[in-house]
Amino acid sequence: MITRPMTTPAEIHFGLTKFRDPLRIPPLIRPHSWWHQDEITVQAVRTRVKLHSELPETTVWAYDGQFPGPTIEVHSGKRLRVSWTNAIEGNLPLTGVRAPLDLAGPPEANPTVRPGYRGPDGTLPEGVEIIEGVDEVPAWTVTHLHGADCNGGNDGWAHNAVLYGHSQLTEYPNRQRAATYWYHDHAMAITRFTVYSGLAGMYLIRDEEEGSLDLPADEYEIPLMLCDRNLDTTPDGALSGDLLFKIPYLRQGEEQVPVPVAGPFNLVNGVIWPHLDVDARWYRFRVVNVSNSRFYRLNLVDEAGANHNGLVRQIGTDGGLLPEPATLPEGGLVLAPAERADLLVDFGADVVRGRRLRLTDSSVPRHSVTGAPVTEPDLLEFRVENRNRHDRFVPPARLAESYVRLEHGTTVPDDHDHLFVALVPPGSAGDGHPQMWDLHEITDPTRVPGALPQEGIVQLRDPETGAVRTFERVATVFDDTVAFFIDQNRWAVWNFIHLDTDPPEHPMHIHLVQFQALFRRTFTPKFDIGVGGTIEPADGFTDVPLEDGEKGWKDTIVVRPGEWVSVAGRFGESTGEFMYHCHILDHEDEGMMRPFVVHPPAVSRFHHPGGHSGH
Repeated sequence: MITRPMTTPAEIHFGLTKFRDPLRIPPLIRPHSWWHQDEITVQAVRTRVKLHSELPETTVWAYDGQFPGPTIEVHSGKRLRVSWTNAIEGNLPLTGVRAPLDLAGPPEANPTVRPGYRGPDGTLPEGVEIIEGVDEVPAWTVTHLHGADCNGGNDGWAHNAVLYGHSQLTEYPNRQRAATYWYHDHAMAITRFTVYSGLAGMYLIRDEEEGSLDLPADEYEIPLMLCDRNLDTTPDGALSGDLLFKIPYLRQGEEQVPVPVAGPFNLVNGVIWPHLDVDARWYRFRVVNVSNSRFYRLNLVDEAGANHNGLVRQIGTDGGLLPEPATLPEGGLVLAPAERADLLVDFGADVVRGRRLRLTDSSVPRHSVTGAPVTEPDLLEFRVENRNRHDRFVPPARLAESYVRLEHGTTVPDDHDHLFVALVPPGSAGDGHPQMWDLHEITDPTRVPGALPQEGIVQLRDPETGAVRTFERVATVFDDTVAFFIDQNRWAVWNFIHLDTDPPEHPMHIHLVQFQALFRRTFTPKFDIGVGGTIEPADGFTDVPLEDGEKGWKDTIVVRPGEWVSVAGRFGESTGEFMYHCHILDHEDEGMMRPFVVHPPAVSRFHHPGGHSGH
């Protein structure tokens, strides 16, 4: 007889019962299965879904009418053509508001993390205001396959969005290793709204190396797409089910400085706080953080709060399998927006059979007086059967035999490009948003500026040579001229230097390429916000050991305040114009996105750009 854990008293949060509804599994599209299909059509539509059984239906935008969209599974090396068709009628299905940030008050009183935006009498509280024009934005969409190696015309260039009744025709060569990828809308200036409205789905590539490992499959391999959302309320205070895009802001004098949006409701596969009945055996979970801005620090705990991370093994990152399974970092696994983790979990262990486990976020800040979390940390409940199945699966000691660890001077060829990017504080040179600068190194001694600080000048002391290196800002907003040009089939090392001492952290995503982190170094930034330049050369760099998961292939890397993070990757066959950006979608839309070009070296000989090459 198979038994499940006994029921426990219902937990109510903001009027909804936690873990009431079962986890929804997105439908699967396998174009490369037995009928050898290599062309599919995916329609984005306006539809209504239940985010929780105790809520009214919610209007969303969704691929093939599913939130999240269907999981597309393909084979490595087999081309797939997709017609991403915009069949969405009407404007954005959400209300946009601004609300003052107040972490000093209790969670239930905090206007930024509670549902709705009206006061008890139905009026707007002080400091809360409607964002004009959000409800007038039409469905203007362009799909980006995040992590894909494809030519620029197929990458989902932000300006190449289409309106209702039109299609975006793309071709994906899928010449990549087995990995968890995902697709989402990438329309210029409104990505934060369109993804929030539901336009996201998972994309899996399979290959022979992965298949030889006999990992848990079929019903034992489950996609988990994590995100947070806020919901509007009716004038009487009840949850309406309608999406609410609430932007917190800090007051700095007369200026409102926006903070990335976050919501009080955690969704997994489009369901608020779902549960999953699991057999007492190993499972494989393909986890993607599709939130606009929320970072998760994932832990597996039981009803008493005891940690069971020892039952979890990480076997893959953004770009595929690790060389061997890794245990979770102390304190939990951090997933920034757009990052992925391929996880194995042993529900057959004696200590958890017949128990209820929770996937929680331990990074949720807590109230300084009450100690209560300012928003809900729980995501998903696992209900483990009370049975010994004698599961014979054992995680392989070796996973990706093809994996090669990248190191400067050995596995990264000496002949490669270096690109430098500065992440600068809000308010620099008068701009209220965080900025991202393309930098060009000044090597002509006659052009090195005099006393610092100077606008647009960044200096650092090279920890290898001790020499001071001087960089000038050559571009910052998206519509500035292209500054980075990279030759096809060439290695490039990207250097991200975070020149702020305060949050936020920036998850930096480079289109087209899978890379590995070479190093993570800390330092104390000395940056003049008013002038917009370093006060003295950045110095005192200290290497921070990389986590095991950070050593895998990735396309998104977190850069924290006071860090220099260097990553290396090879730009292969694909060419064209691509983007790199912070994957906090509010930051991306507010200007932290820049273009770069990959072109054949024979062409670059005749090209005389206004910007600078990566050489």
